[in-house]
Amino acid sequence: MRPTLAPLLLAFSLATLPAPAQSTVAAPVPLNPSGFVIHRGTNLSHWLSQDFHWQPRAAWLTENDFRFIAHAGFDHVRLPVDEKELWRDDDSPNEEAFALMLKAIGWARANHLRVIVDLHTVRSHHFNAANEGGHNTLFTDPKAQQAFFGLWRQLSARLHDQPADAVAYEIMNEPVAPDHEDWNRLVAFALAMLRKLEPSRVIVIGSNLWQMPHTLPFLKVPAGDRNIILSTHTYSPLMFTHYTANWVPLKVYTGPVHYPGPIVPSETQAGLMKSADLRDLVGNASDDWGPARLAQELEPAIRRARELGLQLYCGEFGCLPSVPRIDRLAYYRDLVTTMETNGMAWANWEYKGDFGLFEWHGQNTTTGAPDTELIDALLSGLRPN
Repeated sequence: MRPTLAPLLLAFSLATLPAPAQSTVAAPVPLNPSGFVIHRGTNLSHWLSQDFHWQPRAAWLTENDFRFIAHAGFDHVRLPVDEKELWRDDDSPNEEAFALMLKAIGWARANHLRVIVDLHTVRSHHFNAANEGGHNTLFTDPKAQQAFFGLWRQLSARLHDQPADAVAYEIMNEPVAPDHEDWNRLVAFALAMLRKLEPSRVIVIGSNLWQMPHTLPFLKVPAGDRNIILSTHTYSPLMFTHYTANWVPLKVYTGPVHYPGPIVPSETQAGLMKSADLRDLVGNASDDWGPARLAQELEPAIRRARELGLQLYCGEFGCLPSVPRIDRLAYYRDLVTTMETNGMAWANWEYKGDFGLFEWHGQNTTTGAPDTELIDALLSGLRPN
């Protein structure tokens, strides 16, 4: 499907997409005082963040997309934004990009979707810098930290009039600090600053090292602040979810992968473990992956959120379509069921793109028809209260 036909296809899909099936009630979720309630969402990537120019921005997301998202059964969107998209090299605001951000929030609210504005990358920090030849200075350069806080002052100035039950802020996506305390100090300052500006705004906070579940116990969370949502991300097992991805070292392996069960046989894993570049990425590839193993992966984050009495949110998860389709759909069903059974809200990565909810035809033709089987795999499980 060529991009020029996408609006017509999307409009048709709005009429033909079946309503999500009803089923059992999920575990109760602690709610914040501001009433920012989320259960199921999707990430609006490659628009104001990581824009690879696959389509003009005016075509990539329109109001019809927000209608589609709401009609499908999602209740919120996570809106990643990058410093380099919202601010020019001379630090002046890119007013066109800011206008698009506000337009997106307006479209979301008109369709009863809540929004998490996620500061995804900044010039001093990128979550994949190690694999892309970059160098993060955010945790070592005081000037970079002050610039980071300044970005949030400006975002707050633009967004403070948005209702607290409609729009939340995520301080930063997937921090990769040398030490957990480096991130904890940055969070403490940013949160205190935002609380002076917006006492009732819900703030989403993830842990150091890509927000992986096992690092959430190291995140220091101020006591008594109920307007916080804890965030974790999971792409485990990476050897399955990122099969043949060209931005990770695992791209060298092109043999078969499977889910559920071991992603690769133990002898294959042993061979890959001989490479220092792959050792940390394939260590769990021969585990018996399925609902129990997924629950084990999420358990440290679930336990910590329950200890603090705060809502837990999986702001990113996904699997590339390069794996066997039946295995991919099973992975999504199992992971969503595991999260919802444990009262977790979530947003899949992503709405459009190679992980997305639409057929992916590559960078030249981008998106095709909505992947209704994938959408059903995400939305046909447990229903929240």
